[in-house]
Amino acid sequence: MINIKFKKLTKTAHTPQKMTEHSSGYDLYADVDQMSIQPKDVALISTGISLEIPSGYEAQIRPRSGLAVKHKIGILNSPGTIDADYRGEVKVILFNFGNEPFVVTRDMRIAQMVFAKVEYAELEESISLEETERNNGGFGHTG
Repeated sequence: MINIKFKKLTKTAHTPQKMTEHSSGYDLYADVDQMSIQPKDVALISTGISLEIPSGYEAQIRPRSGLAVKHKIGILNSPGTIDADYRGEVKVILFNFGNEPFVVTRDMRIAQMVFAKVEYAELEESISLEETERNNGGFGHTG
């Protein structure tokens, strides 16, 4: 288990919460006045918190399945990444995939946050790469 510090940036910010003992993610709450996201539009939603994530970890911001199924609301850059060295406010890029406006209200659960270990890599430039059976096969190459 890792220790993650968080800071409330406003008096109205919510503590991220796991809704069940074995939940992978912590629910994030909107810290905004009521706002409407029009169909096929995007909005940057404040959570009112910042994080101190240890080196070697990241926070992944993911959609909530209930918002997706019931309201066609998702996260545009899913999963969003909060890097270990970022100390600014956590914000969520919500997208309205539906045909009706969606109203975000203060204290609404808008996303979930999952912490994951990051493997750091050292990139090495090369003039050739080992060939594989797939090789250059791209999107949809297997049918």
